Order: sequence, then structure tokens, then C-alpha cells
Amino acid sequence: MVWLYKKELNRINLIVLGLHEVKFNCNIAQISLELHYEGVFKRHCPKPFYVLQVLKAIYGDLYRRDNVVPSGPHTHSGVGGYFQYTLFMITSKGYIKPSIQAIVSGIVKSIDIAHRNLRPGRIFINKGQLEERNRYEFNTDKQIVIMKFTDLDGDGMGLLSWFAVHPVSMNDTNRMVSSDNLGYASFAFEQEKNKSYASRSVYLQGPFVAGFSSSNLGDSSLNIRGPVCVNTGKKYDYLNSSCPIGGVSYLSTVLWDTDGDPFWDEIRDAVLGPPSNKTTACHQPKPILFSTGEMDSPLPWHPAIVDVQIITIGSLAIVAVPGEFTRRIREAVKESFANAEVVVAGLCNIYTHYITTYEEYQIQRYEGASTIYGPHTLSAYIQHYRGLARAIAHETIGELPKGPEPPFFDEDKLFNQVQDPVADVAPADTTFGDVLQQVNPIYKVGEIASVTFVAGNPRHSGNIRDKTFVTVERFHNDTNSWEIIHTDASWETRFHWIKGLAGRSQSKVEWHIPLTAQTGTYRIQHFGHYKQFTDNNTITPYVGTSDAFKVTRSFYYY
Repeated sequence: MVWLYKKELNRINLIVLGLHEVKFNCNIAQISLELHYEGVFKRHCPKPFYVLQVLKAIYGDLYRRDNVVPSGPHTHSGVGGYFQYTLFMITSKGYIKPSIQAIVSGIVKSIDIAHRNLRPGRIFINKGQLEERNRYEFNTDKQIVIMKFTDLDGDGMGLLSWFAVHPVSMNDTNRMVSSDNLGYASFAFEQEKNKSYASRSVYLQGPFVAGFSSSNLGDSSLNIRGPVCVNTGKKYDYLNSSCPIGGVSYLSTVLWDTDGDPFWDEIRDAVLGPPSNKTTACHQPKPILFSTGEMDSPLPWHPAIVDVQIITIGSLAIVAVPGEFTRRIREAVKESFANAEVVVAGLCNIYTHYITTYEEYQIQRYEGASTIYGPHTLSAYIQHYRGLARAIAHETIGELPKGPEPPFFDEDKLFNQVQDPVADVAPADTTFGDVLQQVNPIYKVGEIASVTFVAGNPRHSGNIRDKTFVTVERFHNDTNSWEIIHTDASWETRFHWIKGLAGRSQSKVEWHIPLTAQTGTYRIQHFGHYKQFTDNNTITPYVGTSDAFKVTRSFYYY
């Protein structure tokens, strides 16, 4: 079953100062080396699917590894299959080539559109919630930094925003693809700024680009009710609670536990072998369940080489970090940039889980347990970022040593347990796009209009990235035409694909009618593709259309 809540879209903000700095925002969970580095899978995959390869082919040396910063907003409701380290591939049942192809081609297209629309402008920076006399006024980082772009006439062109909030508004009960809160912020802001562009704003294609980026995600939460135990729902007592860390995936481990579980340790030792004494000492006091740093079959389980990068734009220093840091990294870098504003851009270039403080690591709650390089991880990163900051401040970047290259994994070494979709089959006496369950004749605002179609597998619609699975359309009597009001990028629509037997499947489309919807006549359309059972597996597009229906404020007064 596939559910689509809100399509994930890239936001590309190109900042060109003497052709040196570039920043862009990719609306996926995290960034993989394979999206960033040149030459990945060069032997096996077509060139158009790897960002820097394509950019180099189009623009030469303009966009390079040292001036392109991919940053993932870290939605927890995104697609998988593109991150080639074993631990991440397990969660997505392996490497899914169409995932990485769709992501990379979407990024490249977005960069190309931004490049073709470059024009002179001005940059303004503003910061809210200044720090007070105490080291931090709040336990949670409430600082927001906004970079605003205008043309020379002062008209808005876009923005980049950094605010430390975790994209988990769609909690762990959600089973739908969604760009979560940062994606919704981008969607809502762009829709407002581009509303004068009529239906183009529905497709989020207006000229204003709003990028809400991840920041120091290691000390941010959407939880405004305080901590609770996941198994009882009761308030969590930091001193006395023994709540499970979170679900069966954490086995029998409890919060604050630094002893481990002998039962699971014995199973680990029998299957994988115990962690080495060196690794155990390095990670103290963490109880090691899997020594992923010593596991390299079929490929390394975690990155052993990671990027550290700082981009400066005028008086702004962007610290591009490869994981979920706390604000302490910002404070450390700022010591070398006395007169600059420093922001942390999270999940850049590669993903390495949490990077917590030494003190928090000792407690071994979730964040400490997810710090994969030991208790001194943050100190090591601070050392490297301070070195970069000093080199930038003293203009000695050319003297910095070149670090090691990350590994590139051949495609034939990647496993994939996701079977290719079979040919699609329509039920007897139907064809693809036929309506199986029709809409009601009339709905009130606030209700849900739904319609079910005979459908093909959405994986056969791999080229639909700049189109939509769903439209909600309103009829205009004066022009005798239909206007698109919503697409699958809209917050108000839901797209459910329901897999049946023997190649049969259905698509259920929902429109959660907002209270602000205009009264009138509407229809819902579904767009897809089906694969025919032929020698060449022909892919054919189809369209399904619901009956027209009325939307009203009240059943009594229409």
C-alpha cells in the first residue's frame, strides 16, 4: 500500500557571489553521498542520474563539490532506498534505483530552473529570539534565522530559513509520504507569495522560492506536553522512570540503561561476534548491541568518512553539518567569526545520526545511544569546524589539507529485496481510470470527498515528478471550464494506492474540503500509468474522472 499525503519537492536557492557560493535544500529525510559526489556508480548507472556529474556536463566547473551544499530537511515520512550504507538499506529493503533516480533528476531540474532565473538582487538577514545573560534562555533552541532575497527593485525572490525543529509532526502512526512541517511551511509560504500566478501556484511553480531548512536537530522537539512513557502514556520521571526507549525495535533496553542485556548480547555474539575491546572502550558507557563500525558485509553499515563544510555569504557563516547536532556547535564556531552570524544547516552531504554532548552521552538515552562515534564525537567535530572557521577568517583555506575520499559502491554490491512490480490487470468489464466508488452528489465544507479508481501501480509513473497523481478542479460557468484548485502537492489531498491480488489495484483519492472552500461544482481526477503484460512491458498513461459534485456551506442553504 502506498499513501501520499503531500508530495516532496526540492527548494533550490542559488546564491552566487563571484560564482563561489551555492546553497540548496532537498526535501528528503537525509542526504546520501550518492546524491552529492561525482562519479557514483559510474560503471553501471547512466550519467544523468548523479547530481554533480550532470551539473558538470551542463555548467562545467561552475557547480562543484566545494560550493554545492545539499541539506535534507529530515522528514520522517519520506521515501527510502537511496542511502547505500547497510543499516539504512535494511530499513528500505535494499537499494531502490528508481528512488535515487527520481531524487537526483528532481534536484538537477530544480537547480537548472534556478540557474536560468538568476538575476541581480540583495540579501537581508534577520534573527529572532536573541540569547540573554544566561548561556541559553531556553532549554530548547528558539532562535530563527531568515535570509531574504529581493531583486534590485525590492521585490521578494525567496528566502532561506533555519529553525531547530524536528520534522515529526506526522508521528509514528503516519503511513503516508509527507514533507512534514518544514515542507508544509515551504508550501504555505510559496502558495501565499505566488497566489497572483493563478493555477501555477497550485503546482508551486511561481517565482518565489521558500526554503525552510533543518538546523541543529539534536536538541529540538515538537513535544509541548513534556515527556511521557510510550507504553503507559504516563508522565516521564527523569530520575525514576524505566520506560522502554521506543517500540520493539529497541528490544528490552530501557532509558538510562548502560549495562545492556545479557540475553541479546549472547545472541549477538553467536551470530555476529562480540565488539572488539577497542570499540567497547571507545564507546563507554554505551552498551553495544551491534558494532556497526566493525561490520562491512555486504557493505559498511555506517559511514567511516564524513564531510565537514562551512559556507560564507557576506557576514553569514553556514555550518553544514552531517547529522543532528546541538547548538553547542554554533557557539564553538562563532568564536572564530566574531562579527558574523553563524547558523547550523543540518543533514548536509551525508547522515551520521545524532552528535550529542559528552554529558548527554553519559546518560545513554536515545540521542546518546544514536551517537555512533563515541562520547567525544562532538569534540572531534568542533575541532574540525574550528579549523575551517579559522582558515576562512584568516584567508588560509588553500593551506588546508585535502581529506580522504569517501567510498563509492558499485551497484552490483547493493542488495535489493523489493521486487519489480508486475503487470497491471483491470477487473473484468473495467479499464484503468474507471470509478469503482463514486463521490457523493453534495458535501459540506469540512467534510471529506472521496472516490476510488481502477489503478495501476504508482511505481509505473516514474516520470510523473513534474506532474501530479491527483487534481481537484472547480467548474467556472462563465468560461465553461475547469480550474485546478489542488494537486497531490496540496495539504488538503490524500492519495491511497491499495494493492490487490494478481496485478489488480485501486487508488482512493480524498479531498479534505477546507472551511475556506468556495461553494460550487467540483470534480476529482486521478492520473497514473499501467504496465501491460507484453514482451516490452509497455507503460500506458490513463486518467480517471469522478462525477461532478457540489460543495456548500450548509445542506439547508445552498
